[in-house]
Order: sequence, then structure tokens, then C-alpha cells
Amino acid sequence: MSTPIIDEAAKVFTDPTSYADEPRLHAALTHLRAHAPVSLVDCPPYRPFWSITKHADIMDIERANDLFISEPRPLLATAEADDMARAQLDAGMGLRTLIHMDDPQHRVVRAIGADWFRPKAMRALKIRVDELAKIFVDKMANAGNECDFVQEVAVNYPLYVIMSLLGLPESDFSRMLKLTQELFGGDDAEFRRGTSLDEQLQVLLEFFGYFSALTASRREHPTDDLASAIANARVDGEPLSDVDTASYYVIVASAGHDTTSATIAGGLQALIDNPDQRKRLSDNLDLMPLATEEMIRWVTPVKEFMRTATADTTVRGVPIAEGESVYLSYVSANRDEEVFTDPFRFDVGRDPNKHLAFGYGVQFCLGAALARMEVSSFFSELLPRLKSIELNGQPELIATTFVGGLKHLPISYELR
Repeated sequence: MSTPIIDEAAKVFTDPTSYADEPRLHAALTHLRAHAPVSLVDCPPYRPFWSITKHADIMDIERANDLFISEPRPLLATAEADDMARAQLDAGMGLRTLIHMDDPQHRVVRAIGADWFRPKAMRALKIRVDELAKIFVDKMANAGNECDFVQEVAVNYPLYVIMSLLGLPESDFSRMLKLTQELFGGDDAEFRRGTSLDEQLQVLLEFFGYFSALTASRREHPTDDLASAIANARVDGEPLSDVDTASYYVIVASAGHDTTSATIAGGLQALIDNPDQRKRLSDNLDLMPLATEEMIRWVTPVKEFMRTATADTTVRGVPIAEGESVYLSYVSANRDEEVFTDPFRFDVGRDPNKHLAFGYGVQFCLGAALARMEVSSFFSELLPRLKSIELNGQPELIATTFVGGLKHLPISYELR
């Protein structure tokens, strides 16, 4: 067995500002992949964990979903936040989404929404997705020749898609946008509700309050949308608990929005920064499926998940004890030199592209097909109308340890 390595570079995972400083982040990740692919991180206020930075190791861990489970630590949080989340769950009021669950419960609860993301449902939804893509490209055209692409387009278009899927009224848009940005913006000074856990907890409680009212409405008057499917779902003949129902809504509304908006914004910046690739894609829109996957790899909006060992084991020869947690760095895996040729080159024709941005195995992202459709539809609408585009200021990334990407992308452009 290898001697456990403690590499100072792995502390990058506990610093939310590292994801807002990509050169610093990727320098650390490149070092870790080469010299400490499994490293112990002991950095208060977080409990210790093992960082995993190689693509192959992450896939092996995701496959072994009985040996490495999501409970009780599905994502990186401070010890205080972990304890508060556990206390809330014990009190019957905490967030418990699909990412918190393991089989067999995970499989049963996942099935509730699965039909809404299958090919038949996606074909039906594509009409609305294409319509919204055109609406937002038209808005860019009507706005003149400059905008903050993130705040005026990228955060809005995917949220309208999710609200259409759930059947939520347009009048609730502003409220949902604010709550989703606050939920994933807890580490960013611009978006967080406050600095204390109690202040940030209020965001979750507001989500729960909104979706509790929605559940009651859909149970009394079911409609043909995903919200009704969740509200009226039964497991072993019993309806979902209030916590599980609200949690299901929260993960669809927030994760389904912020991840896609990050990909669209980051994808556009990549096309601006790589005009040869933009021309290549514009000249051959048949490359769009490959380009979509490359944008998702490039941005990797979900930065990590964590798993906890159910027995003593090893990863790359390093002993991991029962009860210890591993941190799966998807950002690192998606730049792994052993998997991707020239991984720091943005290539709209990259094939194969075995990125792990949607996870892998039983926890593979439920909404992956929808995210791909939204990205593809938007750029299929934008690129044929785009005469020119360039940065019109400094792009800014959100500070995070979980989900995120650009928060500002000032651009100037000319559309047909």
C-alpha cells in the first residue's frame, strides 16, 4: 500500500474563491493529478476528507455505489453546516434530494421524475425549448449591441424552461431566480443571503414554503406537468413526505437551472476566446452535439460530490477507512491528461469526450438530456444570426465549492 499523501495543493478544494480564479485552480489540479491523485485534506472548518482527482478513480468509486455511498455527506460543507443539516433531517425538516439518497431509496424516488426526462418527453418539450431560445436571442437583438450575457440571458432562458416543465406561472419567475441564485451563491459575496448559516437557511425555508403551497394545489387540482407528478407520487402506496416532495422540487428547480445557465455562459465565453472554433461550429452546425458535450466538459458546473466508505478499502493503493469521505473532483477529471488529448484546448469536434460533468453510475444526472437540449437549441439559434462578438469587460466567476460558473459576462455583438 502507498503511504497516505497530504499535499497542500489539495486545500484548493476548501477555498470557494479558487473556482473564481481558474488559472490558480487548474494549476493546483494539474499538480495533484501528477503528484497526489489521492490526498488527505484536513482543513478546518471542514472535516477531513480524501480528494480524488483522476478520472479513472472517480469512475471506479461511482461504480462501487454500495462501497461508497452518498449518505451522510453528499457534498462538501463545513462541519457546522453538516451538523445543522443532520439535525434538520432528524427533525423532519431538512433538504433530502436525490443526491442525498442511496439505493434502494434512490432508485425508487428517481423513478418518480424519470419519465419526464426520457426521449419521448424531451421531443415534446423541444418545441418550447426552441421557442424560448428564439425569444432570448431576439431579446439580445432588440437590446442593442451589448449586454451582460449571464444576467440578461444565460440565467433567464434555462429557468423559463424549468418553470415550463414544472408548470409554474411566469409571475413567479423573479422569486425563483432570486432563490436559486441564493441557494448556490452562499459562498459568493454578491449573491449570498447572509454570512451566517441561519440567514442562509432562510433561503431553503422560503423554497420549502413555496413548494409546500404548490404541492397542496397540485394534489387538489392535478395538471399535466412535472409538479403534479411529484406532488401525487406514491412510494409503497404512500405519498412522499412533505420534506421529500419539497426537496424534489428544489433539486429540479435549482440544479436544473444553475448548471445549464453556467454551461451556456461558459460555452459562449469559450467560443469568444476561440474564434477558430466558433467559425468551425458556425460553418457546420452538425457539430452541435459534439460542441455541446465540449461546453459541458469545459465548464463542469457541478464541481464535486462526496462519498463515504462503508468498509475499509483502498483507492490507488491508498487506504481509506470505513466512515471516511472522498471528494470527487469532476473539474479535475475533465482535464485528465490520460483521458483527454490536449485537455486545455476547447475543441467543438472533440470525439470521444468521456467527461464526467453529469456524474457517473447510479447518480448520473437525471436532467442530462434536457441540459444538452437547451445548450444545443440556444447555440443553434444564436450562431447563424451572429455576425460578430467580443468581450466588453472582464468576465467574473462565482465563488463556490459546489455549483457555479460565470456570474458576469459583458459582451458586445452584432446580430442578423
